[in-house]
Amino acid sequence: MSKPATTTKTRAAPAPTPSLRWTWDFGIALNDLDTRRLLALLTALLETAALGKAAAAADMSYRAAWGLLRHCQERFGLDLVVMERGRGTRLTPLGESLVEMDGAARLALGEVHAVWETRMRDLVAPALQGGGTERLKLFASHDLALADWAEHGRRLPVDISWHGSEEALAALGRGECDVAGFHVPETWTRRQLAGWLGRWLKPKLHLCLPVMRRQQGLIVARGNSLRLASLADVAARGARMVNRQRGSGTRHLIDQLLAANGIDAAAIDGYAHEEFTHDAVAATVAGGSADAGFGIRAAAARYDLDFVPLADERYGFALRHAALDGEAMRTFLRRIAGRTFRQRLASLPGYQPLPLADVATLGKAGRWEEFLPA
Repeated sequence: MSKPATTTKTRAAPAPTPSLRWTWDFGIALNDLDTRRLLALLTALLETAALGKAAAAADMSYRAAWGLLRHCQERFGLDLVVMERGRGTRLTPLGESLVEMDGAARLALGEVHAVWETRMRDLVAPALQGGGTERLKLFASHDLALADWAEHGRRLPVDISWHGSEEALAALGRGECDVAGFHVPETWTRRQLAGWLGRWLKPKLHLCLPVMRRQQGLIVARGNSLRLASLADVAARGARMVNRQRGSGTRHLIDQLLAANGIDAAAIDGYAHEEFTHDAVAATVAGGSADAGFGIRAAAARYDLDFVPLADERYGFALRHAALDGEAMRTFLRRIAGRTFRQRLASLPGYQPLPLADVATLGKAGRWEEFLPA
């Protein structure tokens, strides 16, 4: 028998630590922040060939990482990375040399800077003492609207970490996060949804709030020269596909569609090629490393690709009933229901905002059976 879910208190943001920073000027009109991000991204790519993971390690969205690399490569006139089918993203000799040079310089300058950094901390650290504002921990399946909101929203009381739907819900059930973002096809029955949620959550402890509808389908090159209209076409025509990672809601949907149409996953060229975000899938297709991917319409539009709709789904949040009393949670839900976020949803291709209950009456809403349409 599984242990009951425990309540996770909202966490205070850690106080900033004063530090001495320096950066390079590569002569390509890159600001200090992007220079630091570039080096962090290249360093992360030494450890992983997945650009999505490296971007997360550099505290960037996949789209931002892709754009930064493209900008730098255009200005240098040389590639920093190469993307190869089946091998992911790896550094070129120039990329490796930049990382090596940065590491050596920081090691050499570390002792020199340490004295001044300690003196500066002694001067300013006392003024920075004190608690931060309470914040929520959100584990969520990747979504472009949420990612943009997190990147550009002001004073959001939440820290977002991208996980597959199942991983996010499991973390909520274990009390490791305050909110879980997940999505399911609208073709599911309410009983099917309840059985799936029940693997990690309890209806008496957790509520689920639908926030938006999204269109999922095939992301293909502009013009769709292979005339792909389904996953069956992908298999029959030997098209190269980029898949989503295991445990994600989109991967679950892909596998369901394959099973429903009697398609063997082994017949899909590239089924084992996994990416972690919709942005990463679209970028792989845009870069020519795959003929098709599976993701949301907005990701296809962002990279000027064609889209073949195959499923409508609902995206929403799961949380504990008891968490509704927290000020950070109530602020978060008010912002989600607010005009700015909902206008952002309405402006994205393939998105539709769903009605949300008023924060004051949420305790009476959020029943699992109401997550899907009747």
